[in-house]
Amino acid sequence: MGSMLSYLRVPLFASSGLAALGSSLLYFKQNDIIYPANLPAGSRTNVPSPHQFHIDEAESIKFPTPDGETLHAYLLRPPTPSLKKDITLVMFHGNAGNVGHRLPIGKVLSESLGCHVFMVEYRGYGLSTGSPDEGGLSTDGQTALDFVRNHEELRKTNIVLYGQSLGGAVAVKVLQANEQVGDIAGVILENTFLSIRKLIPSVMPPAKYIAALCHQQWNSEETLARVNDTEVPILFLSGLQDEIVPPSMMKTLYEQCRTRKVWKEFPGGDHNSTVAEPGYFDAVWQFLVQDVLRGSRKTNLGMADVDVDRSSLWS
Repeated sequence: MGSMLSYLRVPLFASSGLAALGSSLLYFKQNDIIYPANLPAGSRTNVPSPHQFHIDEAESIKFPTPDGETLHAYLLRPPTPSLKKDITLVMFHGNAGNVGHRLPIGKVLSESLGCHVFMVEYRGYGLSTGSPDEGGLSTDGQTALDFVRNHEELRKTNIVLYGQSLGGAVAVKVLQANEQVGDIAGVILENTFLSIRKLIPSVMPPAKYIAALCHQQWNSEETLARVNDTEVPILFLSGLQDEIVPPSMMKTLYEQCRTRKVWKEFPGGDHNSTVAEPGYFDAVWQFLVQDVLRGSRKTNLGMADVDVDRSSLWS
């Protein structure tokens, strides 16, 4: 997991040290602070490829949004048919870096868990065009879901939204906007905040008095409360040492969620390292097998196929 963490040290708001720059910076430059797509240096042009991580079953894809941008994504496939579990994880990344930095995570999800992994890059990030803002990223999330829905191979699988940090807020929005369609089989949220306005006092204390002026709201608390489809299972993954998003925010999201839900906490996990904590991928695997596949009408697998020995998954 060491190489994975070296790519993931790009925290929300770039760094809590930005608080020293004062409240006026938040007000006038909030998009630059919330969406530091250039961090780490070179992230807008240097996107690591699947080949660099010895991922053979992968495809680089570019596809259009309704408002004229072009998004970049990687599609990772299970390496063998026997491993395939009829699940596509639509992966929404955090607020810095690019999808190439998350390829070590995608590698485990595809090669060990047997999922298709569609790793979309928001507008203004990596090889995608445009500039990021809440409306644009919401469009990108919807466009990614629609791409999977219409993909000849992926549309036959169970679609699970998987969001880390800011990506969790994107996933919540996409879930709420599509619940009437009924084709989202599950959601995974990792270290996601209640809203940007509620997060500001923790990340940038000097700016707490003008938090209400933040126009990038990402109000996951209210959005999740509006989800009425109680049959969609949601897995909450919380690092209890998260230094950016207070773990209490994840707990509040969990408690207010009215759908089927699973809670998993990691005592040693901080904002970026939760994914590397022992038991993280076991929790994801268990959720996919017990809460997504067992209740799915789409899967072609029998229960004997999904109740497999996981002892060799992380070797």
